[in-house]
Amino acid sequence: MSKIVAIQGNHPSTLNPITDTTIFLASEIQSKKYKIFYYDPKNLSIVKSQVIADGFFIKFDYKKKNFFRVIKKQKLELKNCKFILIRQDPPFNIEYISTTYILDNIKDKVKIINDPTSIRNISEKLFSAKYQNFMPDTLFTQNIEEIKKFFKINQKVIIKPIHSFGGNDIYLLSKFDLKLIKKLIKKHSYIMCQKFLPKINKGDKRVFIINGKIVGAISRIPKKGSFLSNLSKGGKAININLTSIEKKISKKIAKDLKNKKIFFAGIDFIDQKLNGDINVTSPTGLKTFYDLSKVNLAKTFWAELKA
Repeated sequence: MSKIVAIQGNHPSTLNPITDTTIFLASEIQSKKYKIFYYDPKNLSIVKSQVIADGFFIKFDYKKKNFFRVIKKQKLELKNCKFILIRQDPPFNIEYISTTYILDNIKDKVKIINDPTSIRNISEKLFSAKYQNFMPDTLFTQNIEEIKKFFKINQKVIIKPIHSFGGNDIYLLSKFDLKLIKKLIKKHSYIMCQKFLPKINKGDKRVFIINGKIVGAISRIPKKGSFLSNLSKGGKAININLTSIEKKISKKIAKDLKNKKIFFAGIDFIDQKLNGDINVTSPTGLKTFYDLSKVNLAKTFWAELKA
């Protein structure tokens, strides 16, 4: 089997090497003499029953200002790879779903992380509905009357799209704002409403799951005046430990995800409550965890995957 790792992702020029998990994973396996082949989801095809990607071989180097170098552009039959990493940003849209159907054709010939059937079946926020006893009061809907009732009960509410990512289009409302809610529903259809947890000002916790195991966690603290902890929104990462409650919930979810063939995932807590984000499409944070702890979870990732 060829020592090639294919990465389906956003173009490397859009990535930040200081924090990016895709580069971190690629650099680690590259050090083991694997070649990295990179392609954009839109350049994935089925040609004469073969799954083909139009992309390029690439070399990453943290020591250089230009942290990547395109070595050779070509089309590659993906079943000839050792591993394929699905690493593009959501949103979970029709292009994303279509790529999972295409990759389903070769998943018995090459290891794909995460399993394309599984990530298609696990909507990152809707999947959390089965864990609502671990969450603040949460509603999934596009029904205005249900949202009105929810606001009346909870007063202060976070609203966010079900299929977006990275802290985009998330709002904290202290009163029912019909115009904004209609705008969000028109743009995203289903939205998620959740009782606001004020202790977000102390940070959330991102838990890393690899092959059904809890392997580490960080906290992300929102910048002053913000309720968004995402690093892309100015949040600051710090090293933390999980509480016994968080460990218990994490272990249950990790076991469920492994049973559903999810190898790599991230889950988030606020004030010891699951906030409803179960990241399976393109989990992040491993580089930040390494910078804080000097524990290299990229090594864990590849060791577990090879095993």
